[in-house]
Amino acid sequence: MEQILLLPVFFPILAGIVLLFKKEFQNRNSLLLYVGIALALTGVLACMAIFGETDGVTLFYLTKELPIYFKLDLIGKYFSLVVTVVWILAGLFSFEYMKHEKNEKRYYSVYLIVFGVLLGLDFAGNLITMYLFYELMTLTSMPMVLHTQSRESIMAGLRYLFFSFAGAYMALGGIYFICHYGTTLEFTEGGVILPGVLAEHSTLFLVLTFLMILGFGVKAGMFPLHAWLPTAHPVAPGPASAVLSGVIVKAGVLAVFRVVYQMIGVHFLRGTWVQTAWIVLALATIFMGSLLAFREPVLKKRLAYSTVSQLSYILFGLALMDAGELTGAMLHVAAHAFIKVALFLCAAAMIYRTGCTRVEELRGIGKGMPVTLWCYTIVSLGLIGIPPMSGFVSKWWLATGSLSSGIPVFSWLGPVVLLVSALLTAGYLLPITMQGFFPGEEYDASQFLGKEPSYMMLVPLVVLAALTVLIGLLPNGLTDQLFAFAAQVLQIV
Repeated sequence: MEQILLLPVFFPILAGIVLLFKKEFQNRNSLLLYVGIALALTGVLACMAIFGETDGVTLFYLTKELPIYFKLDLIGKYFSLVVTVVWILAGLFSFEYMKHEKNEKRYYSVYLIVFGVLLGLDFAGNLITMYLFYELMTLTSMPMVLHTQSRESIMAGLRYLFFSFAGAYMALGGIYFICHYGTTLEFTEGGVILPGVLAEHSTLFLVLTFLMILGFGVKAGMFPLHAWLPTAHPVAPGPASAVLSGVIVKAGVLAVFRVVYQMIGVHFLRGTWVQTAWIVLALATIFMGSLLAFREPVLKKRLAYSTVSQLSYILFGLALMDAGELTGAMLHVAAHAFIKVALFLCAAAMIYRTGCTRVEELRGIGKGMPVTLWCYTIVSLGLIGIPPMSGFVSKWWLATGSLSSGIPVFSWLGPVVLLVSALLTAGYLLPITMQGFFPGEEYDASQFLGKEPSYMMLVPLVVLAALTVLIGLLPNGLTDQLFAFAAQVLQIV
């Protein structure tokens, strides 16, 4: 049964390659049927791997000491489940949206390939396998940014490539030393480097760890290497923007978690300048991203800046190295993924049906697209952190964990920054709802009448909004598992 780990990874990659080189379909419905079946089968295979009992499997060896190895732990299962849900729903949405885009076959082939690569990243059982699929993710997802082939998209794609590779090479330097000094490359709670070795080379490993956090943090949009994200994500087609901002950026979060908690170990890093600098950068990114989103008039770019801010909520939780904070950070992975994908899909539906790209142009849109705007409003409340939405639960864990952490200054400064960011989030999300439903008696909103999109686009929005509410109402089963894992990885008895 170990081979079940390989099928969800390589089946969509193979399906995407076949689609890329296949001659044109007789009609569009045949293309959508092919893609739909491929997405559904990948989802089934992924669930079989996630919910089944499997051992690790080695695909091949790069060298005698470097196996390409797959094994699922709880966090790998958790991330891959989030990816699977989001990828299928965004794919369903794209069946209607991509009608007005060129090169559909190429888009869907890349979409399937990236799906498999992301699952490979989540299924990775050691550091080398994770890094291999991390680099493949950058290369395979770049065509999604370049899809329109406009000058703006080409420049954004080049920036995406440059920042991603620069960050990955910063991380690669640390991987060399972990391979040399570590007892294994497999992900291990508490780390893989002996305490005596860490003590002897403490300065070296502190510098290397900080560079790895910065390097992998590039994908998560952490300051100061965040500038690619608000440029690259908005130029992609709507469904591509959604998965870029909802799940692909989480690859950076997963990589940082693997390095800090399962390679180096928090006992070595806790209380060092690395932890302090990491917390400062995360809090600075939270505030800066929210402020830039508040000032941004273009809808998709506003949501991209929001992603910069919200991802650093997760990085802040990881940086405090506490079981409660880690629980909140991991819960926010799913909460943010479903919310942000829904927000980008709502924006895509509005743009697709009305052609409006700026916030001020959406005044009165609730008169013609009430279901879309209600879904937008529900998930916006989740991102702000209003109960009973999922974002409230994750941010509650983050704030209370920070207060109980005992870290000087940051134990109270963290919740303050989170509250200020929440106010700014309300400031850049809710005016669209208020002006959309209540444009004023004298405002003519007739241009939006009858603009509600088809069920193919509405169903994913409703499902994502429902998940946002459901996780907020019934979080205990998930938080109990995440807290147990956090205690285990922190070696708390």
